[in-house]
Amino acid sequence: MILKNKLTTVLAGVAFAMAGPLLAHHSITNYDREHPVTLTGTVVAFNFINPHVTIVFEVEQEDGTVVPWAAGTAPPQRLYRAGWNTKTLKPGDRITITGAPHKEGIKEMAVIKVVGPKGDVLPGGAD
Repeated sequence: MILKNKLTTVLAGVAFAMAGPLLAHHSITNYDREHPVTLTGTVVAFNFINPHVTIVFEVEQEDGTVVPWAAGTAPPQRLYRAGWNTKTLKPGDRITITGAPHKEGIKEMAVIKVVGPKGDVLPGGAD
C-alpha cells in the first residue's frame, strides 16, 4: 500500500510539473483571488524553471488522505532577485502556502504568500 501511495504521489507530481508550464500564461481569471486558501503541506517537487516556478506539495486532509497540489509562483528571474534559488525548497520541507485556488476545483493555486520550512515568509513569491 505504501509503495502504491508513493508511486501515485510521484506520478501526480510529474503530471503537475508538466502541466504547470502549459498553463502558466493562461489568464489569471482562472483563479479565485477573492477567496484565497491557506494550506500546509510537504514539498514533493520544486521546479525553479521558466515561465513560472512551481511548487508541488501534498496536503493531508482531516480523514488522513493525502492530496497533491500545485502552486504557481513568479518567474524564476524575479524570485532569484528576491533571494530564492534552486535550493530554497526541497522535497520533504513543510511549508504553508496562501494562494488563489483554481475556480474549477483543480488542485492548483496562484501563490500569494509562501511560508518556508523555518517559518519565514519567502519574499516575492506572488505571481
